[in-house]
Formats: sequence, structure tokens, C-alpha cells
Amino acid sequence: MWYRILFIGFCSAIITISTKAQPAAKKLKPPVRIGVLPSGTYNAITDVSGVRIGHKTLISGSSVRTGATVVLPHEGSLFQEKVPAAVYVGNGFGKLAGSTQIRELGNIEGPVILTNTLNVASGINAGITYTLEKNKQLDIQSVNTVVGETNDGFLNDIRGRHVSEKDILEAIETADTGWVAQGNVGAGTGTVCFGFKGGIGTASRVLPNASGGYTVGVLVQTNFGGVLEIAGVPVGRELGKYFLSDQLNQPVDGSCMIVVATDAPLDARNLERLAKRAFMGLAKTGGIASNGSGDYVIAFSTSPSVRIPHVPEGPLHTTTSLFNEDVSPLFLAAIEATEEAIINSLFAATTMTGRDGHKVEALPRDKVISILKKYNRYQP
Repeated sequence: MWYRILFIGFCSAIITISTKAQPAAKKLKPPVRIGVLPSGTYNAITDVSGVRIGHKTLISGSSVRTGATVVLPHEGSLFQEKVPAAVYVGNGFGKLAGSTQIRELGNIEGPVILTNTLNVASGINAGITYTLEKNKQLDIQSVNTVVGETNDGFLNDIRGRHVSEKDILEAIETADTGWVAQGNVGAGTGTVCFGFKGGIGTASRVLPNASGGYTVGVLVQTNFGGVLEIAGVPVGRELGKYFLSDQLNQPVDGSCMIVVATDAPLDARNLERLAKRAFMGLAKTGGIASNGSGDYVIAFSTSPSVRIPHVPEGPLHTTTSLFNEDVSPLFLAAIEATEEAIINSLFAATTMTGRDGHKVEALPRDKVISILKKYNRYQP
């Protein structure tokens, strides 16, 4: 099998799992070729040097199926070395804390935190606590914490607000580079995508040296619907499970959080353009950004040449960034990596039963592979 699955057993006691990246793991590959660009070593957002991912998975009894996932752009102090960033809103039915300051100032000064809809406040508190603790020498009076969410209330007792500040701080503290756990982990523990079990997914693309050799990595939290397509193959239609099919209860509302990282030296303006292309990757999977879906893209650059110091040496800030004409290859990379990250979240997820006995089946892999073969798209 091309994917790694984190299996979590169900029991009556609380199970909390912190998932660290594992540098020794193999590259993740889907059973179909998506796009034309090669992936990085781990086919993950951590292929962008310095980016770390942490998960906290919470499972309890029959009703708690939730967690948090954090993205740290670099290993230094994010508050003192801010990274240029941008936000693109595909559909705004969601709660993305900190987005207005990103749009106003064009930077991120802390970890990007993903969790469920009713635990955004826990994420804000954790981000503030982390920043204050890591920068004790500074008299910090304001922190812009970025927290995104999707609603996992079908499988999870979301009203219980089970994700605590401590849980999210543990995800931050255990964040690492290398292999990234996918599927039913962290913020993706209780999510649903195209009517199947969704979750966390990631992928990366590396540009040829002639185009700069830059890397684009994407991490997604999938919880949305539409008509599933995999590399152009109408999988949802073939399975008879899609929005507006005979199954009138086919879910379509939800949300998708997309985080895009690159080591290319981009300013906030071109990062917003990159974020827009990532949303095109969501469209290629058949997502429709329905009325009740909160679909957001957060993009940032890790390049030291474009970082913003908290305490500048003078009134002028000199950076080195790409010309507009040289950003097009990154657009392609963002589209491909986003499309594959969403598909990876589906293939890595496993069937889950949760609140009120609700059960969401995993994507039927064997049937999907048969469909890919039917359309001559299967790649062992």
C-alpha cells in the first residue's frame, strides 16, 4: 500500500495521541499520477525546509472524535522573524481567526493552528501562550494568532469543546519535520469528505532547476462535498455517491482548510496569487465550495530573504523576491500539490463510528482502483 495509516482503537477511556513527523518513513504515493511535477522526499508540506507539523488526536468513548493540527513555518522565533503570508477565501462560511491582520500587514507571526469550529478559542489561547513563553524577553502586548477550523460535529461531540489549550500546546511542542501522519489524525480526526471519511492530507511538488528548484508543500483538513474526481476520473459518479445524486442525504456542506508553504521568495501579493491557485486544486477534486462550506487558503514563504524582523534596524526594509513572470511554475505546483493532498486525505483515512452511532465509511480503495483501471489511469 502506498499510504501510511494511523489506526486508533476505540475504548471508554480518553485516548490522546501526539503524532510526530518521522524522517525515516517512505515517500507517500497515490495509485494514480496527479500532474507532471515530481514530489519531494516525503511528498509532504515538510519538504519545504524548516516547516514542522504537529498533531493532537482526541478519541473518547463513543462521541469524542476531534483534535488539532499545527503548522510552524520555521524553527526560530516566528514573532521575531515573521514570514510573509496571504489568505484567500474561496467561501467564507467559517471562522479563520487572525485573517484580517494577515491581509493588512502581509505576515504571520506564530503557528497556524487547525481544529474544530467550537474550539477556535482554545487555539487562540494556545497560540498566545506559546508566543509569550517563547519570547519572554520581549514586552509583548499584542499577538495575532491564526486559527482555522472545520465542523466535525457529525462524528464528534463538538458542543463538548474537548480540545483544550494544553492539547494544542502539546501539538506545537511535538511538531517535527519529515513524515506527516495523514487521515484520521489531529484536526482531521472527525471530518467527512465527499461522503467518505476525510482527514488530514499533504503533498508537495518540486520545480525543475531551470524554474528555480523551489518546493511547494500543501497540508489540508478536508471536510467538504461535491462530486469526487481523482486525476480527472469521475469516481463519485461511478460509485453513485455524489451531491445531487439519488442519495438525497449526500452531505455537501462543510469546510476545507488549505495551508500552502514554499521556500520561494514571494511577497504577500504573490502569495495571495499562489493561494488562489491552490483553490483551483480543490476544484479539480470535485469540491464545489457549497453555501455552508468555509474554504480558506493560507499561504506563506519560508525564504529568509523575505522575512520581516519584529525589531527593524531602520525605516527601510529590503527584500529579494521573484518577478511576477517567474511565479507561474509555482502556480502549477500549488494546484497539483493541493489536488493530491486532498486525495491523500481520503486514501489515508479509515472508517470511523462516532457521536450517536454515526458511521462514515472510508473511501473503498479496491473499487476506486478498479475505476482508475477502467479509465486507464491506474499507476501501481
